[in-house]
Amino acid sequence: MKTAAIAVIKTLVAAGHQALLAGGCVRDSLLGREAKDYDVATSARPDQVMKLFPGSKSVGAHFGVVIVRHDAHHLEVATFRKDGAYTDGRRPDAVTFTTAEEDAQRRDFTVNGLFLDPIKDEVIDYVGGRADLDARVIRAIGDPRQRFAEDHLRLLRAVRFATVLGFEIESATWKAICENAPNIASVSAERVRDELSKTLAHPRRLVGFDLLVASGLMNVILPEILVLQGCEQPPQFHPEGDVFVHTRLMLSLLPEDASLPLILSVLFHDIAKPATQTVDETGRIRFNGHDKLGAEMTDAILRRLKFPNHVIDPVVESVANHMTFINVPKMRTAKLKHFMARPGFEDEMQLHRADCLGSAGDLSTFEFVREKQREFASEPLIPPRLLTGADLIKLGWHSGPALGTVLTAIQNLQLEGALHSREEAIAWLQKNAPVPNLFGEMAE
Repeated sequence: MKTAAIAVIKTLVAAGHQALLAGGCVRDSLLGREAKDYDVATSARPDQVMKLFPGSKSVGAHFGVVIVRHDAHHLEVATFRKDGAYTDGRRPDAVTFTTAEEDAQRRDFTVNGLFLDPIKDEVIDYVGGRADLDARVIRAIGDPRQRFAEDHLRLLRAVRFATVLGFEIESATWKAICENAPNIASVSAERVRDELSKTLAHPRRLVGFDLLVASGLMNVILPEILVLQGCEQPPQFHPEGDVFVHTRLMLSLLPEDASLPLILSVLFHDIAKPATQTVDETGRIRFNGHDKLGAEMTDAILRRLKFPNHVIDPVVESVANHMTFINVPKMRTAKLKHFMARPGFEDEMQLHRADCLGSAGDLSTFEFVREKQREFASEPLIPPRLLTGADLIKLGWHSGPALGTVLTAIQNLQLEGALHSREEAIAWLQKNAPVPNLFGEMAE
């Protein structure tokens, strides 16, 4: 994509326009990181860009943005602009096409306000971005209060950049984030979701989590998390502290490449403990039913933030099942295999591991399941059934609850190693489950 961007810039320059790489790709290049996108900023007006690149599309003519296709790559080419007033906390009401220097001034943070002339291999810095890159600092361009008033999403973007870059947030910028944190409520759930996901998905997710809490942003986005503070737990099982401390500790124990559903399941696995906390007659703190209520709360929270079903479903299942691991060593082989064969099971294992390490540290159940996984590795956990519903109907059965019950019984015996072949299954069927009558009742 970089090659395509440079080719577009050369075409614009050859036509008499100024054209530069802009924003994040310049920042990442100077940090020695691979850029995901390459954006071009130019003095050319949108109509001039479209004339130079037939087939390009104007996706934001009002803002001077054109999508140019080059060698199968789609590049955003934006005319240098100066923004007018922001009245919706998201985008300017109007823009004026201008110079590169004024364009830099309307951007969010100094490290994102750099330009690069790839033809001259020259960095153009109007905002002190290079110095902040060297100092590893996130600093708003100009007045931070104004920058955050213009686009409220920048509050979350500051946290994300500090997290993924490993930078500190400059003091005046941080103060403005804290003061303006309530404004994040005006941002669409989809935009909040995307920034939150990028922050939490990064290996330095704990930094982002702490920044969200300390800034007041968490109180607006996920107030349920703060309710975990001060929710005490039985010290014999949770010597680490309250539910908030436990959840935070678990985030730090996840693999660097943890999936988003796993991260969210850690965040919400104990979300219902405050609502279910009781103290029994012995003085022991209990949270009966927090797993089931937690699954309901998790579903509601994730839908509020507009997460897609392919994220919501495994997270809700993980939260609902996280207490089931207590019973795993007692499960019959068939039930255990069904439990282990579910699509999200490996994430549930990592949730259980972090849950154990973030409390009393007992990994015996985790190791038990790992041993079972090795024991069962030679064949599929759930192999093809020895007999199907169609087979039973050929043998004289009728559709109904009895047919399903006997199929489950045969499959369980198969999973436990008691039946190995179709012939054995038929023999068991003839001996133990005679064909039911027309009313679906088993014959005597």
